[in-house]
Amino acid sequence: MLIKNEYAKNATAWCGLNRNDMKPEEADCVIFGIPFDGGASYRGGAAEAPDYLRQNTLCSTPSTEKLEYYADYNVVDLGNFEVDKTREEMFDEVQKAVAEIVKYGQKFTMVGGDHSVTIPVLRGINDAVDEDFGIIHIDAHMDLCYALEGDFLSHGNTERRALELEHVSGYENIYFIGIRSIEPDEFELYKSEPIQVKRAYDCYKEGIEAVADDCIKKMKRFNNVYLTFDIDALDPAYAAGTGTPQFGGLTSRMALTLLERIFTELNIIGFDVVEIAPPLDPSLASMYAGRKIIQEVWGYWADQIGKLEKKD
Repeated sequence: MLIKNEYAKNATAWCGLNRNDMKPEEADCVIFGIPFDGGASYRGGAAEAPDYLRQNTLCSTPSTEKLEYYADYNVVDLGNFEVDKTREEMFDEVQKAVAEIVKYGQKFTMVGGDHSVTIPVLRGINDAVDEDFGIIHIDAHMDLCYALEGDFLSHGNTERRALELEHVSGYENIYFIGIRSIEPDEFELYKSEPIQVKRAYDCYKEGIEAVADDCIKKMKRFNNVYLTFDIDALDPAYAAGTGTPQFGGLTSRMALTLLERIFTELNIIGFDVVEIAPPLDPSLASMYAGRKIIQEVWGYWADQIGKLEKKD
């Protein structure tokens, strides 16, 4: 069940693009929150991100860093999924809702929550499509643990659970970017399996444009691609408010360049921003990073349907 609070109902939320008078199926994009961090293995706080983001988009404008404008882009905030039930029940509701959105052919944005909430989103996509789909996983961690501290649905299991899906045939369906930390069982997979990964080290040594080139080349064969962005992919200097920060991450410029290439050259049907933990960062730098990511991506989507105004 989705619940709309005062911020989700506010017409000035999401840079003034929140169309409360519009049916979801009429919108250019829908957005929803999953305020759940029960899958985190270390520090919590990510459950507060969806509403923090809503509150802090009231004073934002629908513009890109290139000074382009997309005021006619229509977004419908579906609200937050209710989390005061069992995790399995909540995940099931998310899975069904995402399947409906994808079957309708609508772009969507999800705000987490810890990274475990991407699991039901990927399951929903799997239910909706009839062919293999691609996943771009931008993160400090691969989240390929079979179980993390005995939990099979934690934020460390996201892509391991994805590999069990019918339309994710193998490691060739997933492309990892920004990785710089690994768990013991992940290391065994890393040594033995053909995992497509560009470490944060590679992003610096090869250059982010080269990384984007390789990612696009590998993911081009999929008609549908989902992108999940864990805010800890960024160096803590740019996003300290997250549960498991890792030194040596992507810069803000690298992230924006990477997203521009991916969203303009691949068919991204949906994306999420997860692991923003406002209570861990009084400056809210991670929240503002997440807000910027969403603003820029919506600009790319607006451009694709002719709703991006540019200077002549």
